[in-house]
Amino acid sequence: MDSRRVFFLLWTLLSSTSTGIKLDVDGGYVDIIIAVGSKVPQDNTLIDKIKDMVTEGSLHLHQALDKKVYFKDVTILVPSHWNSKEFTRARTESFEKAKIKIDNADSTEPNTHQYGECGKEGEYILFTPNFLLNDTVVQVYGSRGRVFVHEWAHLRWGVYDEYSKTKPFYYSNGRIEATRCSKSIEGQYYERTADGSLQACRIDPQTFLPTDECTFFPNKYQNTDSSIMYLPSLDSVIAFCKADDHNYEAHNLQNEKCGNKPTWTVIFEDSVDKDALRSLAPMQSSPPAPSFKVVQRMQRVVCLILDVSSSMNTDSRILRLQQAATHLLRNIIEDQASVGIVTFSTNANTLSPLTIIDNDSTREKLIKLLPKTADGWTYVCKGLDLGLQVLARDNGDVLGDEIIFLTDGEATDNIDSCSKTAINSGAIIHTIAFGNKADKALMEMAELTGGKFIISTDDITSNQLMDAFASLTLSTGDYTKEPVQLESVGKTTSDWFNGTVTVDQTVGNKTSFVIIYEKSVPIISIQSPSGSIYSETHMSHEGSLKTVTLKLPGTAETGDWKYSIQSPTLQSLTITVTSQAARADVPPIIVKAHMNQQFSDGTKPMIVFAEVSQNYKPVIKAEVWATLESESGSAQTLQLLDNGAGADAFKDDGVYSRYFTKLENGRSSLKVRVKNQDGQARFTFQKRGGAPYVPGYVVNGVVELNPPEPPVSEEPLEVGSFTRTATGESFEVVLTGSTPPNFPPNKITDLSAEIQEDSVLLSWTAPGEDLDQGTAKSYEIRWSYDLQMLRESFSNGHAVNTTAVSPHEAGSVEQHSFNFSFTIHNGTTLFFAVQSEDEEKAKSETSNIAQASKILPDPKPQ
Repeated sequence: MDSRRVFFLLWTLLSSTSTGIKLDVDGGYVDIIIAVGSKVPQDNTLIDKIKDMVTEGSLHLHQALDKKVYFKDVTILVPSHWNSKEFTRARTESFEKAKIKIDNADSTEPNTHQYGECGKEGEYILFTPNFLLNDTVVQVYGSRGRVFVHEWAHLRWGVYDEYSKTKPFYYSNGRIEATRCSKSIEGQYYERTADGSLQACRIDPQTFLPTDECTFFPNKYQNTDSSIMYLPSLDSVIAFCKADDHNYEAHNLQNEKCGNKPTWTVIFEDSVDKDALRSLAPMQSSPPAPSFKVVQRMQRVVCLILDVSSSMNTDSRILRLQQAATHLLRNIIEDQASVGIVTFSTNANTLSPLTIIDNDSTREKLIKLLPKTADGWTYVCKGLDLGLQVLARDNGDVLGDEIIFLTDGEATDNIDSCSKTAINSGAIIHTIAFGNKADKALMEMAELTGGKFIISTDDITSNQLMDAFASLTLSTGDYTKEPVQLESVGKTTSDWFNGTVTVDQTVGNKTSFVIIYEKSVPIISIQSPSGSIYSETHMSHEGSLKTVTLKLPGTAETGDWKYSIQSPTLQSLTITVTSQAARADVPPIIVKAHMNQQFSDGTKPMIVFAEVSQNYKPVIKAEVWATLESESGSAQTLQLLDNGAGADAFKDDGVYSRYFTKLENGRSSLKVRVKNQDGQARFTFQKRGGAPYVPGYVVNGVVELNPPEPPVSEEPLEVGSFTRTATGESFEVVLTGSTPPNFPPNKITDLSAEIQEDSVLLSWTAPGEDLDQGTAKSYEIRWSYDLQMLRESFSNGHAVNTTAVSPHEAGSVEQHSFNFSFTIHNGTTLFFAVQSEDEEKAKSETSNIAQASKILPDPKPQ
């Protein structure tokens, strides 16, 4: 085997990520999953359009990256209600974890959800059926293959758009420029009049830039071939911007988020593929056409494989297993799913073969079969092997079936011998590590099969085991049919445990309140928004499970539901509230929570993310808190922010973020609680990164207009009161040193500058002592006439006196004004950057480069 192939095999193994997408030894991208949402009606033309888009995109990608890479292997996951003999059964593919989604949304615009920093992989690309089926959009956005490559660059390599809707023009030493890359893209400036005709652009007397009505119309035919991240629709554009043609001054996200680096530089120096791309040689011929397979996931088939070894008797674990599994079977698993139950200890036993859940009676029969005693050793392989056998009995294999595997101890047998078989079986394996001694192989099984890995400690009030089982859904994209967790909270008390849960207008069906007590039955009262009182007489009490449940008939009343629980003795109490969509045509508000990495050695900071949305519409201005609890029982609470600073990439995009700095060895869980903040929450239609709408082109000096941009509401809509909780996958920290890492202040990413006569006003969001937490010790501010010099050698810039500048707490607005000792001439453009330092003299990365111009009195567009 030659050294090049050895390198690639090693690289592929080490660089595998949760996306599942891999770069093969020959430069082909494989394991690409494109999932169609279950709300999308069957249209076989859609499959053909997807194939055409990827096939065309493969040729463009191959050309754009020096003939090094192409799309090789693609799986299309279609909904269960689509009918065709050509569809094969899905294995571990799922809509939830697919990185390219086709689904209904309020906007036709293709876009990519990017949460993280420059060079980091995005979450997923979203295309709508309308974009793929309506050929008029090709004129508006460009060919679908070109658009796909634009979105792929966002998704895979973490680069950003080189146009800007908010800052379409900027000053460059006295000249007005359109925000574009490269500057060699030529065109004309016009604005539309009331009758639809075009006229020369006017200048705003306040900004001295063109008015908002002004548009840059590019020439249809250009002499430059870049850039794909600016206008992929132009026929001449076939390349990403490189250093020699990158527009470093343009006010776009690529410069702002990536330190003014060209997209080519980010792809080859910062992305997940950087090592492979530098090692690949250009192909000598055209790439082969992509191969496609179309797969389909039918009704869920799930086997619970539950540890009943003697250690499960510790801390009432077997009882808590019963409680959580009961919640799963009664409130979480959907109708028509098939469920089997297997237990294991010294031996493995089948408590129930696969059983179709066709009514509540079937659910209760399964609940009665749950294990009640524990004894023996922890023979994990016996449980896994029997569980796979149970799953195979319906049709001979386990492709696409699910395992929910729970254990609280290290395997008595050699788990490696059976985990590989389970991983290769084609089943999705969700694993729950109950306690701090559960086997380390659990995380690997979940990660390699598209499952979820979650830990649960013995702290009853954290309600982690209930949360773990409640999170084990497998989304099809139709969130109207999936349970939503409104509340999950606990308290140890000998007095009152009170609280409020809001049932908003998007939920209300199948609403249940589940109260679990540790010792003695509490007195429970639940009051509806209209004042109706539900007492124990309206609830079911299961003494053997120490559980009291209120199931509301029909659709629950919207508004605040107040619960009052009085404990007769000192004990731990928890309450879990779940519901489902009130209407089949209105998806509920949902929350998705996760960490930016599932494993950390402490060398790179971890980030907590929570996305709050309804049918892809971001919910902004909510109050979001994350709790991170380690196996040792220590818990940290962070308020997540959507302020576009620190760990948060974009302001007001519905993605709330925060750095997690207090790393502790071992595994930890993630739980997020969301509520409306004093009625301030809003829906917004802000688009993430994506291919731009082009209003028209200049052909032989004449503007040829495109069809109007598909309408998208720009008005934020109010959101009523709501509460949500969500459990993210657990993560593990193994620190390389003996002490926790000291992180520097976070990079400032929102620095702005304004020249006022001969003074400058700088504004930014304060970083922290450790990333975005605490208070930094000091700032260093520098400026230059030369952007490149300041970017490449911050210390060589002109220093600003900052002795009077005292940093505020992280997240605060910072402003600093200073005077120059010389006159700034009209038309001059200056560049500014900031670094911050903590008490241990650790310095942040250099901020984004802010630029400001002293504006000419009567500039003209160039």
